Amino acid sequence: MGKRVLMLALMGAGVMLAASVANAQEAAAAGGMSLGNAIALLGGGLAIGIAALGGAIGQGRAAGSTLEGIARNPGAQPQMFVPWIVSMAFIGSLVIYALVIAFMILGKVK
Repeated sequence: MGKRVLMLALMGAGVMLAASVANAQEAAAAGGMSLGNAIALLGGGLAIGIAALGGAIGQGRAAGSTLEGIARNPGAQPQMFVPWIVSMAFIGSLVIYALVIAFMILGKVK
């Protein structure tokens, strides 16, 4: 029973995929969005999504390490604060660069 359900689900997904590709070709012929434009939109969305994920992980690790260092040696807080702020700014600027690149990709889409 499980193999039959799996095969039916795969066949249904294949039919839906084929239908969506056929509709995409018709839309492109009628002046709609082409496959290249759709891939550009997907690329722009993925670019900013991955950059935001990486930036959030980087900022979390930087903040965690700084707070751990301050917890071990509270007297070192003044020496750790400025480098921590600068590292947060650099990490944030990389995400902003990814946003600008995503907008440039999306600007190419008609």
